Amino acid sequence: MEAALGLLRRMPPKQSETALSALLSLLPQHSSDLLSQVDLPLQVLRDIESGKDFILCEYNRDADSYRSPWSNKYYPLLEDALYPSSELRKLEVEANDIFAIYRDQYYEGGISSVYMWEDVNEGFVACFLIKKDGSKSGHGRRGCLEEGAWDAIHVIQVGPEEEEMAQYCLTSTIMLSLTTDDESSGKFGLSGSIRRQMKMELAVAEGHLCNMGRMIEELEGKLRNSLDQVYFGKTREMVCTLRPPAEIVQMRLPDT
Repeated sequence: MEAALGLLRRMPPKQSETALSALLSLLPQHSSDLLSQVDLPLQVLRDIESGKDFILCEYNRDADSYRSPWSNKYYPLLEDALYPSSELRKLEVEANDIFAIYRDQYYEGGISSVYMWEDVNEGFVACFLIKKDGSKSGHGRRGCLEEGAWDAIHVIQVGPEEEEMAQYCLTSTIMLSLTTDDESSGKFGLSGSIRRQMKMELAVAEGHLCNMGRMIEELEGKLRNSLDQVYFGKTREMVCTLRPPAEIVQMRLPDT
């Protein structure tokens, strides 16, 4: 099991679904553990009633149907489905409206969805999702990549309130893949994923959404910096080593 999870962590996000399917056939006894611990690239479905897209994941799934955060309906229609309580549903609606503003400011477009459900410890769990397609044919505003996808999954477990304080445990996963195809640079592909966790005890005076929003914003900033240093920084270092810019080559040439 540990080796299987290690392998999936090292697979490019575009190939993770194929790798997971192969591992499930090899390790059927660990299927529940693999499905619960492995994050796959996010998929999107249209909510016919609201006319908005929403993100599909294991957190809004019941059988083979997925619940839309906009209309609170399952697609395809499902009888005896699971729904959040009325109080939690009200918080979920507010979170989707606020998170859409956050997504637009930080990502310049994309699709976001927020799902909430009750937890066994008398608290609740919230899942904040963002999918940004930055390709030429995608829903981004710049469209400068041949192919490009950013999938962000933030799952926050909120404990019960005690003396106006609550425990928050945030687990964030970022999956990035991009491909360029330019005459000057040729075809280039880069993909990978990163996961981090943060735990905090915060006062609930300003509300759960404020606390969760600050934690997501802080951890996303750290993940962006890590991606920039690990993926882009190392790639830039290798490219400049193998193919140094013309001015550096000229400086190294002996005088004639």
